Amino acid sequence: MGSQYERELRQVLAGIPKGVESVIRSCSEQEKMKMRLIQKRPFLVVRAAGSGMEGSGDLLALRGDICFPIEVKSSKKPKFYLSGRTKDQYESMIYEGERCNLMPLYAYRLKGIRGDSWRIFRVETESLSGKLRKLAPLIPPFPKTRGGKPFMDWEQGMKLNDFIALVSSQAGIEKFNLNQLQIRSSANKTNFPSKSEEKLKFKEASNPPKQVDVFAELARRKSS
Repeated sequence: MGSQYERELRQVLAGIPKGVESVIRSCSEQEKMKMRLIQKRPFLVVRAAGSGMEGSGDLLALRGDICFPIEVKSSKKPKFYLSGRTKDQYESMIYEGERCNLMPLYAYRLKGIRGDSWRIFRVETESLSGKLRKLAPLIPPFPKTRGGKPFMDWEQGMKLNDFIALVSSQAGIEKFNLNQLQIRSSANKTNFPSKSEEKLKFKEASNPPKQVDVFAELARRKSS
């Protein structure tokens, strides 16, 4: 991975205006608008010590609410297969993600195209919690070959501008929360009274029990 693209992504995630504008020159107006959101909620982006160190990724993006180790790759081909060292890197990212409760990401840059040339992939881990756990279903994991091996297909990744919009606003989190609310609502419906129960309650409310005439009851008992 050349430092050129690593530096390009670092400037975008850090919300540096010059870096953001440089990347979005050939993007659509909507993509430009989404990408500029990062300037309001930037990350502190640092290059991992000894970039390429097993499990650390190339970049570490930190913010008060979330943190991602990011492995950066680039190619002229839309599909990137893991083998040898790149496979070892991927497995190390899984290990560190599980060990530290992190969600590692891969940023894949396709060379020689216009528009948003970056795609984001999630490394699947099982130990996520909090906001990372809510974000996970919204970021695509690595697709699998017929043999079940993970690889990157640029066409199946998440556009960088969509990723920026997701982590820079509450839109994605609200979508997740709405879905959870709908699930809970559906579950609670089983506790609602049936129509027959509602009719019975209505009948009881419409015909309350008659009040006892205390004085008449006393007189009846005295005469007997």
